[in-house]
Amino acid sequence: MAIFHWLWTVGSYLVPFLFVLSLVVFVHEFGHFLIGRLCGIKVDAFSMGFGPELAHYVDRSGTRWRLAAIPLGGYVRFHGDANGASQPDFDATSKMPETERAVSFFAQKVWKRAAVVAAGPIANFILAIVIFTALFYVDGRSVLTPRIESVVAGGRAAAAGFQKGDLVVSIDGQPIDSFAEMQRIVSASGDTPLRFMVQRDGKPVAIDATPERKDTRTPFGVSRGGVLGVAAGGAPEDWRTVSYSLPKALVEATGETWYVIERTGSYLGGLVIGRESPEQLSGPIRIAEVSGEVAKAGIWPLFNLAAILSISIGLLNLLPVPLLDGGHLLYYACEAARGRALTQRAQEFGFRIGLAFVAALMLVATYNDLVRITRQWLNIG
Repeated sequence: MAIFHWLWTVGSYLVPFLFVLSLVVFVHEFGHFLIGRLCGIKVDAFSMGFGPELAHYVDRSGTRWRLAAIPLGGYVRFHGDANGASQPDFDATSKMPETERAVSFFAQKVWKRAAVVAAGPIANFILAIVIFTALFYVDGRSVLTPRIESVVAGGRAAAAGFQKGDLVVSIDGQPIDSFAEMQRIVSASGDTPLRFMVQRDGKPVAIDATPERKDTRTPFGVSRGGVLGVAAGGAPEDWRTVSYSLPKALVEATGETWYVIERTGSYLGGLVIGRESPEQLSGPIRIAEVSGEVAKAGIWPLFNLAAILSISIGLLNLLPVPLLDGGHLLYYACEAARGRALTQRAQEFGFRIGLAFVAALMLVATYNDLVRITRQWLNIG
């Protein structure tokens, strides 16, 4: 019985994880595939997963649709590519007949190649907007009134003069409609002075406060952001559900997607300059854990997680690092500016750097996951 319990536990995390990751990866790669086909480029393979092939299907255009053994990503290999990372096979393309070369990826004009590469991350953002639109249209949004129920003694809010019962109306002139909206602004404003307008006993009161920048625990690990030191009560009368028409849901979904892009981009930029902690990086282990926990709440929360992960993967791929989509776009920008492509030696050197960067990123993320799991087992930290 113990083995069945263990298998059930593993499956309850593994199945949601594979669902979320496969959805995000398929949409990303299909973006490359679709625009490539529209540009007249031959697609040799579309692979879900890496490693040994488990099953395949060859369509009428000659594309080999693969299902591989390691379900931690995927790739589209265009004609003339040396591998799934779209590294050019210079020897093969130089020996191709003109008819084959005409449909190879690297024989295309630079704008076509750039469009194909950019289509993957763009598809990720579109997926997020579609999911958020469906969520908002079907379920609406549960909104908590931005009313202060308690103030942490010794915190920044207490020092600034916040009191129980204060209703936050605006921050730096921006109207505040929910407690979550206030939290987002505060989280993004660590060590930045903010002016709060609150309603207190029916009268407007201005309060100047600076959120404290500190590390907090989140489902994805350690997060560094602004903390004010206030809490909402969550009484039934403070909650309301906002319903959206389909056009309004689309507008809200686009705003939500942009917010996640902005926050993720801010973190990545802060990581480069040393302002953010690399402890926030999570790998497949943590994503699997979160997927399993979120799946217990239902299919819609799991789709919400997929939207957030889709945005993160799309943005990560836009980093100007060779091997990633952003690195390819950087090469094409240089080619457009110079009037000719970078040399084979320069491109291969860049790919090696990109491979080292991606490997280091995965090692750090996996290390963070293992450290966190060890701490959980030992009940420390």
